[in-house]
Amino acid sequence: MARRNVSPIEVPPLLPARVVHLAGRGEMVVRHHQHADPSRPTVLLLHGWTASADTQFFPAYEVLAAEYSVVAVDHLGHGRGLRPDAPFRLEDCADDAADVLAALGITSVVTVGYSMGGPISLLFWQRHPQLVSGMVLQATALEWNGTRAERNKWRVGHVLGPVFRKFATPGLIRFGLRKAIPRGHELARYVPWLVGEIRRNDPWMVSEAGRALARFDARRFAPGIPVPTAMVLTTGDRLVRPHKQKELAQSLGAEIVELDGDHFVPLLAPREFADATRRAVSLVTRPARVG
Repeated sequence: MARRNVSPIEVPPLLPARVVHLAGRGEMVVRHHQHADPSRPTVLLLHGWTASADTQFFPAYEVLAAEYSVVAVDHLGHGRGLRPDAPFRLEDCADDAADVLAALGITSVVTVGYSMGGPISLLFWQRHPQLVSGMVLQATALEWNGTRAERNKWRVGHVLGPVFRKFATPGLIRFGLRKAIPRGHELARYVPWLVGEIRRNDPWMVSEAGRALARFDARRFAPGIPVPTAMVLTTGDRLVRPHKQKELAQSLGAEIVELDGDHFVPLLAPREFADATRRAVSLVTRPARVG
């Protein structure tokens, strides 16, 4: 039987993939790049809500891999992440990432958490502080429901989210991406690949992840985090307002790297996002001053 003619999909440069078995949890497909210099730090990439490691960080993969070892994981229900028969917990995402590092024999990382990856990064330090040598937070906040407007937004999202996801057909996803990434944009050729990657998400678990994120509040423990930190602050962000990002940076004493863009700047300005990420990681990995 002749195979139907399928247009080839252009895939962006990605890091090597490997399967990691987590005892009692299942198998995870992770991205793992080992730098030629074993003394270089390892960066652990923790993506945001509704994204995956690849869709969030692929614009920065090559830039980071040139200087560091890199591990990137997909969280529960996102991308190729685990689908356990259990409620979604941000804490479990942090523990899964720690188990991946143990399986890879990695004992120290700089976490890079974008949006929801920020809370996971903070919980990762809280639950596994011995693994964290530095922390980069991007487009994220200490808490996500501090105002009435924020709480109302989450309530509406909880009601409408499952409806939107039920009707999130490839055509609608493609339409949204084409509006955000117009013809002629440097990433436009990857839109078909992005459509397929976004459809890997589990709608129910992604919805539960939103509920978990809405309840997250790190104001009690974040100010005590002692490791070097940096904040990539998205100055035009309409989802995580810049003032909330600044509150997080101030609570941690983080150095700020400003990035001109909205919450989806990794796709809209990929080169600038990659450079801001590289700069932020360099701030927390530079040798400490003596004297």
